[in-house]
Amino acid sequence: MPSNLRIEAVLGDRTPTFVLAVTLLFASCMFQGQAVQGQVEEKSAPAGEGTLRGIVRDSRQHPVTGAIVRLHSKEAQSLTVRTDSAGAYLFSRVRQGAYTLRAEMAGYSDATSDSFVLSQKESRAIDLTLESAKASEPQNPLAGRPEFFDEPHFTVAGVTDTTNLGGHGSDTIVRSREALAQATASLKKEPPNKTDDEAGRHHLLAEADERRGNPLESVREYQRAAELSPSESNLFDWGVELLMHRAAEPAIEVFTKGNRMFPHSVRMLAGLGAAWYALGAYDQAVQRLCEASDLNPDDPDPYLLMGKMQAVETTPSEAVVERLGRFTRLQPENALASYYYAVSLWKRRKSPEDVADLAQVKSLLEKAVQLDPKLGLGYLQLGVLYSERKDFSNAISAYQQAIAATPRLEEAHYRLAQAYRQAGETVKAQAELQLYEQISKEKEEDLERQRHELQQFVYQLRDQTPASQPQ
Repeated sequence: MPSNLRIEAVLGDRTPTFVLAVTLLFASCMFQGQAVQGQVEEKSAPAGEGTLRGIVRDSRQHPVTGAIVRLHSKEAQSLTVRTDSAGAYLFSRVRQGAYTLRAEMAGYSDATSDSFVLSQKESRAIDLTLESAKASEPQNPLAGRPEFFDEPHFTVAGVTDTTNLGGHGSDTIVRSREALAQATASLKKEPPNKTDDEAGRHHLLAEADERRGNPLESVREYQRAAELSPSESNLFDWGVELLMHRAAEPAIEVFTKGNRMFPHSVRMLAGLGAAWYALGAYDQAVQRLCEASDLNPDDPDPYLLMGKMQAVETTPSEAVVERLGRFTRLQPENALASYYYAVSLWKRRKSPEDVADLAQVKSLLEKAVQLDPKLGLGYLQLGVLYSERKDFSNAISAYQQAIAATPRLEEAHYRLAQAYRQAGETVKAQAELQLYEQISKEKEEDLERQRHELQQFVYQLRDQTPASQPQ
């Protein structure tokens, strides 16, 4: 497979207690159909909603491509788009209310509009001008070095045992957030540039402290390396260190600033999406991962993170479904592409009676396990499909293949037990249920040990934080 990520997911729309499906209190990706880099398409706003458009230019009145434009409101969630090749942006579904508009781009000072009110069904145009940072800021002794951001709005004050803190949401969601953070950390494919000897020394110290089990010193060394040399690698590694130790809000701040400085970094946007998901903001996570996949559609990593994230959602975002469909078209020989797209179509159904995509789901899953016979999750989802159609003979076969490919896939044992029970084979059903309980207990013990070993940062926020200030 072309990705170095190892992905596990929770499947099916009916799961046992250890994988209870939950619905997060966030709407589907509200940025679907809005402007993305290289494309602005005007759409009619629904009744009661307005549109906002404009051009972002530099001081010479040249259009600025790829600028981040943020629409802020105290009453509603902030919206974010990027300008296209003509410097144009579009917010096509904006509720009535009071707003401010801000444009950001690396190498420029931010441009902010005056507060304004957008009425129902109103269409308004606001242009913004970005001034060169060199022209607008006084010279300082650090001029000529890569631009960094203001002093962080957080301080990592200590560490604590994660097992004492619990998590927000079901255990399935907590596990998914932890797994997404680990998958994001695996995006570190290249060693950082250590041409800056002092910054490189701090980065090496950070890695050594992490290996010795001293994350507090490690994150401080990563921060120092980023301050001395704010390269893409140093910023990403700092953000990942924060994310891995459950400091989601500081990680959001670092990844956000990193995205401003390196707007074409796919993994910086992916890290930002993972950090928002860790904070429980599903819509924001979807938006950032969609943006990451749009930056480089051939990069499999954002799609795999989206697939992993949507595996525990009751109803996936349509934006995610669309991009996973693109993943299958771009990489038809990638087993996980077919698998995740199949799962997203399956979960999109309105009810078990909705069979519109059933044939396509089955075909995609069969292709996935053909491409990768060791993909136990693919066989598992095929078994779920057969079970729902009351085809218990094929369901039993699929679950058996899932277990043969992945013996410790506990849900496969649970579902096989249920299928045996439906087929009247009670002895086999009881044996599989015992295996499920044994594996579940062992995995839970392993997870608790890992959580105990991976200490959580205790951090202090000052002024406005990424969670409270508009993004």
